[in-house]
Amino acid sequence: MTRNLLPVLALLFGTLFLFLGNGLHSLLLPVRGASEGYSTTVLGLLGTSWATGFVLGCLLAPNVVRRVGHVRAFSSFISILAINALVTGIIVDDIWWIALRAVTGFSTAGTSMIIESWLNERATNKSRGMIFSLYIGITLIGSVGGQMTIPLADVMTPILFMVCGIFYCVAMLPTTLSTAASPQPLTAVRLDLRGLFRNSPVSFVGILLVGIANGAFGTLGAVFGAAAGFSQSTIALMMSVAIFAGALMQLPAGRASDRVDRRYVLAALAAVAAVSGLLFVVAAPADVMWLMILVGVYGATANALYPIAVAHANDFAAPEDFVKVSGGLLLLYGIGTIIGPTLGGPIMSAFGPYALFGVTAVAHVLISAYAILRSRMRAAVPAGDRETFTTVSTSPLTTPESLALSPRAAPLPEEGESAEDRYPGAAI
Repeated sequence: MTRNLLPVLALLFGTLFLFLGNGLHSLLLPVRGASEGYSTTVLGLLGTSWATGFVLGCLLAPNVVRRVGHVRAFSSFISILAINALVTGIIVDDIWWIALRAVTGFSTAGTSMIIESWLNERATNKSRGMIFSLYIGITLIGSVGGQMTIPLADVMTPILFMVCGIFYCVAMLPTTLSTAASPQPLTAVRLDLRGLFRNSPVSFVGILLVGIANGAFGTLGAVFGAAAGFSQSTIALMMSVAIFAGALMQLPAGRASDRVDRRYVLAALAAVAAVSGLLFVVAAPADVMWLMILVGVYGATANALYPIAVAHANDFAAPEDFVKVSGGLLLLYGIGTIIGPTLGGPIMSAFGPYALFGVTAVAHVLISAYAILRSRMRAAVPAGDRETFTTVSTSPLTTPESLALSPRAAPLPEEGESAEDRYPGAAI
């Protein structure tokens, strides 16, 4: 294990600081914006702008890397992240913030894809499962750790924006100082919507709706907390509880979906997420304990939907198409995260902060209803023929490039064999 991990420890260290910066900045902006009196529509556009930039980055960043190389591209992308973090602390203006968030999303996709391709280059067929699990764990710890930095300083000062810049600069060091050869070129990304829908209508519709719900909550959850009168530490804890609950629920929900029709599991989880959302709307909990309980239930069910939908899609796909199908679904999820905050912001402005969960409840009701409808129209794959469930990151900060690390992907090229030799035409 030590021999397998040594080549990637420095890179994983840099990854931790990248996600610390991403987690802090993504929560800091809506919290500061709410304190500045920005409307929920404007704050929702921050998430829309970031998600748009991220999806474009997944599509276009490989071209940048091919032109200038991994190290130069990584240094450029992460420099932009650090500059944007500092500029948003200096220029407190909603229009500037919305524009800069798109650039941040694009650069985040670029840095993540480079790290993921570098990890894939260092991994072997024996070690990549462990490296993949470590990578997913680090993205979770980094995102949550960054969010939990919020209570340590006053959001109305530039201090936390400066901390973001420091996190990003530290993240740059392992790759810029590395003497190892650059990895293979990044995988070209292609989104085949018709093919994805033909493969699995439930996964297609479900993941789009999951993206809408998760995008709305991920962007506007902090705005909801501020508008509902909760403290900054409570808001940070609330967002972290949702993430951790989802991570803990993945394995039991996935194991259940290995035994029964995955569409029933999707329907059940989505129904519970819808009920918890409706309880927010109806009960408007002001007590912190009840808030955390409801958020925990919501996070556990809402964040477990994505990996099960991916597993269901791969049940109907050939094993060699895992990266193509899963990568396409990840970009489809990104499109959903563009739509979610765009819808959620105006609805919260019109009906109050708790209306955010009305948006998520509608999305989850539609997932549950469509999953049940499709279960009557298409037979389930027999349990013995299904792909064994494997946890998948629900973080919006991972890219299609990470899927090559998954143990479910096709074997890595042997030493001396190029990726193109092993996977001719393997664009996703």
